[in-house]
Amino acid sequence: MNISITKNKYPLLLVTICITIAGLCSLPVKQAKAQDVDCSADFVNRYVWRGIDFGKSASIQPHIEFTSGGFTAGTWASYAISPVENSTVSAAGASEHDLYISYSFGNISLGVTDYYFPTGSEFFNFDDDGAGAHYIEPNISVTGPASFPITFYGAINAYNDPDQSIYLETSVPFSVGGTDMSFTVGGVPAESAYYGTTKAGIINLNLSVSRELEITDKFSLPLFGGYILNPYAEQSYLVFGLSL
Repeated sequence: MNISITKNKYPLLLVTICITIAGLCSLPVKQAKAQDVDCSADFVNRYVWRGIDFGKSASIQPHIEFTSGGFTAGTWASYAISPVENSTVSAAGASEHDLYISYSFGNISLGVTDYYFPTGSEFFNFDDDGAGAHYIEPNISVTGPASFPITFYGAINAYNDPDQSIYLETSVPFSVGGTDMSFTVGGVPAESAYYGTTKAGIINLNLSVSRELEITDKFSLPLFGGYILNPYAEQSYLVFGLSL
């Protein structure tokens, strides 16, 4: 079934969905955390984001993050180790460097991410309508209580995307033995060049796993992976990574 939504209705749609979700979930207040700075890096055999393969290469993904109470600010990047060079994929196109901020209260998190793709455009190129180097994405995440720990996520490309693309996602955590797992369903409600769709569709089915590999009594190595299917593009990926 096709869903036709004009651009000026995108923000209204996202707000309506978020308000509806918030009403379904209880919002217990969490104790504020002390200030903290985290720095780490992931190594992945493929960078697959929301059902889309970026760079067709193994990647290094460093990040630095600061938290204080419910406030979080950070920077995250992905750099292809051996990017493919052809008419559609370039070394620059396989690189990404983002900035983000968010604030969590209860089970709700509100955030904004600045996606920067250094594809020959200068960092300070903030042109709109797809001409700039940055995409600005407000987002919201709502997680249910322990008895109903489903997470609902919604985001909209509010700047530099002519389609003002919306992405919606639902994730359900569970465990099998000593392995943490989750199942995610994500999609877009309308045509989006950003996500490579000409109509509404499911673009991200992800069965993910994570566990700690104990090396010594005091050191363990976080491992993660996932089977990812993009039904719309008819593509599948098996992703494996480790964190340092």
